[in-house]
Amino acid sequence: MMWRRHDSSWRAVAALRRTFSSDATEAISEKSKKKREVKIHPLTPPPPPSDFPAWEPRDFFRYEVLHQSKRSAARVGRIHTPHGIVDTPNFVAVGTNGTLKAVDHRQADDAGLQLMFCNTYHLLLQPGPDTIAAAGGLHKYVNRTKPIITDSGGFQVFSLSHGSVHDELNMKARKSKTGSGTGEWQGTLIKVNEEGATFRSYIDGARILLTPESSVDAQKAYKSDIIIPLDELPPYHITPELLEKSVYLSHRWMARSLKRHLANINEQAMYAVVHGGIDRPMRQLSIDYLTQLPFDGYCIGGSLGKDRQELVELLKFVMPQLPANKPNHLLGIADVPSIEECVPLGVDTFDSCFPTRLGRHNTLLTRNGRVNIKKRIYARDFRPVDEECECHVCKNHTLAYLHHLCRANEPMGAQLNTLHNLHYMCDFMADQRQKILNDEI
Repeated sequence: MMWRRHDSSWRAVAALRRTFSSDATEAISEKSKKKREVKIHPLTPPPPPSDFPAWEPRDFFRYEVLHQSKRSAARVGRIHTPHGIVDTPNFVAVGTNGTLKAVDHRQADDAGLQLMFCNTYHLLLQPGPDTIAAAGGLHKYVNRTKPIITDSGGFQVFSLSHGSVHDELNMKARKSKTGSGTGEWQGTLIKVNEEGATFRSYIDGARILLTPESSVDAQKAYKSDIIIPLDELPPYHITPELLEKSVYLSHRWMARSLKRHLANINEQAMYAVVHGGIDRPMRQLSIDYLTQLPFDGYCIGGSLGKDRQELVELLKFVMPQLPANKPNHLLGIADVPSIEECVPLGVDTFDSCFPTRLGRHNTLLTRNGRVNIKKRIYARDFRPVDEECECHVCKNHTLAYLHHLCRANEPMGAQLNTLHNLHYMCDFMADQRQKILNDEI
């Protein structure tokens, strides 16, 4: 069914674009903004579960467990979506702007990639939800036939304020002279309040207000298979008081997002995001509230620890408390060592840009460890990247040729490296699933 047939939804998207119009935004006086701003106590509870309908299985989206390991909480399952099946556990590649850098969707399909992650915030800025809706949704716009998951844009509340996770953990956050977020951290973020998050566009400097409702409206325009409600992601270094305020804010935002979603489900599933940082009581508070709401799955988000050990200990606490009949997703973590430790805890899907980023930076993933193809030792190495790999790159090219492409700064080098890494990750996850079926994990 074409988007244009839904007049009310079309008007909602048009209104959303007006929200992001710099002319309309700048025309509002500071006085009128203050009048409109909602002031509530930061620890105001979100709406009770009784305000929502009971969750019911969807005919267009379901999760089934095929095998539960006898050795651990690891499980093999399938997520059924309108655009196909996602076998679990699985790797989810990140295509921020609707594309996997340096790789075409057909090539990604051939590599075995089933689910791709796209970013609502960036797609709002370029090309915009109205353009994507006019094309018939994100699948048609980017010509992808397999499932897509989109985030809410809430990650930018964190990343545009602190820089990367690595920078924040090492106290290298960017500073700003403006803004007043709930956690008192700034970057290109202008303000975080009850209404939503206001950013300064990195494209043209326009003020952008992202609310729970506008985030959902954008994802409705995208028609992605799985959508995520707006949340705030506080940094690792945060006081307990500010963390508690942030969790309550995220819960209120997610409740508003869910209500917006339920008003027009549109054959899309919505995952909640469990928050609380590394604080066990806050994680428990988030689990207790969100698992009572009619979400279709659950993401583990927020700050996940300063290292892998802290991540694993956190997941040992969280995972047993998530509904076993619904899928779960670990946000932003998908390096091989972390996957190996998290799969036994029952994590279903993992997303990360690291395999594709490594490829663009001349690093190849193999069964014998990482290969830095820029090193001169590969100049006359005429073996494939990985003797056991069946991907197009390993069957047709040598380490020496890839080394040459790297040294010559040829774009084809980044493409071939990335394609191999995607294939490696898909093979790795298939191997994890087989080991679970064999009760080896």
